[in-house]
Amino acid sequence: MKKYQFPTDFLWGGATAANQIEGGFYEGNKGLNIADVLPGGKERYDILLNPGFDFEIHQDQYYPNHEAIDFYHRYKEDIALFAEMGFKAFRMSIAWTRIFPNGDELEANEEGLAFYDRVFDELHKHGIEPVVTISHYEMPLHLVKEYGGWRNRQVVTFFERYVREIFNRYKDKVKYWMTFNEINSSLLMPIQGLGFSIQKEEDKYQPTFQAYHHQFVASAIAVKACHEIIPDSKIGCMILFAPVYSFDSNPENVNYALQEERLFNYFCGDVQVRGEYPAFIKRYFKEHNIQLDIQDGDLEVLKEGTVDYIGFSYYMSRTDKLGKAEGESSQGNIIGGIKNPFLKASDWGWEIDPIGLRISLNKLYDRYEKPLFVVENGLGAYDKVEEDGSINDDYRIDYLREHIKAMGEAIEDGVELIGYTSWGCIDMVSMSTGEFSKRYGYIYVDKHDDGSGTLARKKKKSFFWYKDVIAANGGKL
Repeated sequence: MKKYQFPTDFLWGGATAANQIEGGFYEGNKGLNIADVLPGGKERYDILLNPGFDFEIHQDQYYPNHEAIDFYHRYKEDIALFAEMGFKAFRMSIAWTRIFPNGDELEANEEGLAFYDRVFDELHKHGIEPVVTISHYEMPLHLVKEYGGWRNRQVVTFFERYVREIFNRYKDKVKYWMTFNEINSSLLMPIQGLGFSIQKEEDKYQPTFQAYHHQFVASAIAVKACHEIIPDSKIGCMILFAPVYSFDSNPENVNYALQEERLFNYFCGDVQVRGEYPAFIKRYFKEHNIQLDIQDGDLEVLKEGTVDYIGFSYYMSRTDKLGKAEGESSQGNIIGGIKNPFLKASDWGWEIDPIGLRISLNKLYDRYEKPLFVVENGLGAYDKVEEDGSINDDYRIDYLREHIKAMGEAIEDGVELIGYTSWGCIDMVSMSTGEFSKRYGYIYVDKHDDGSGTLARKKKKSFFWYKDVIAANGGKL
């Protein structure tokens, strides 16, 4: 097998999100966030993609994020397991509602700040670098209900107060930051990223892109503040990247794939990396009658607040064509498209395309010429605990091996790659469906879709495989 050369300081590790692992629903004076009102099961998927969600907790529903996998109380145990694997980095997020429970307070919550102090100290004790996402699908519910989410310009002020608080508090503990998780995903699911539910399909364009403008300004303000408060820090954006393939060589389909890729994959990145709205978006705004309220100084802020690197998630590619017929859509693929006959799919219908990761890395580096960081990539699958207690997830090992090879090839292509934090280093609540059975981790957690389980941790076969990969710096796959 070919051996790949990864940089000597390459950040191998794993990735999580506060709302999917922490639990501690009401503890430490935490406030309610969007994830706290999303029920588990397939109903969640429908809520995310369809209009009219009420953002309320209903007594007849089960809310898996309330306990999640109880990282809030078990973080020392979990971090010790990450250290045993040899993690160089751990990507996590800070729950905004632990720092400002409602989001609009003037004073921060000391209990929440102290919790993350303890987590960061524990990581550093084991030589693990925290990579922190500032906002990861967990906007304070109060800002959703009282202000209308990111549609409201006031939220920029609240976000700046939040980021300055955490930068000042953790300036000696965190050097790698990202602003908004998978920021472009709000084009499909505004609930989690932008904090509102579209009420009518035809009304989605104006509020979505106005909210985006506010988020871009907030991100740029955060970048400037981070550089000011933590001069040796690196702060990036975070994009859900899925290369779009044309179904065939028909020029109409090739052009359709190009336009789809520019809007979904590059629009948000262009603003955050280049510091300005891309030329192609002007036509899109005109065709959809979008008129942004851009205040004096906003464009200068965007230009001054460009990111240091591009973090991105990669799970799948997308194949598409103009005017696809009903029934042609790829099942289970939240980003749409049609079935690619050359690719296999996961248990949830996500098409598996390791070469697509190499393509993505090259496309991003060619466009931006800034360091890249693969901060999410992994396989959600049903895992079986054998009678002897073992979990033989060779399918996950195969998936990860091929994607790491793709990164190695991209590095040889000339791509500057900071690190790799695979998604779900420990089993957790699924973002899209709220299921525990959709497992990504190297560490099995005894927790199930009905809420039962002991929360006991167990090492899978992939745990030991990834440990060897890290020890050999990618030289042993």
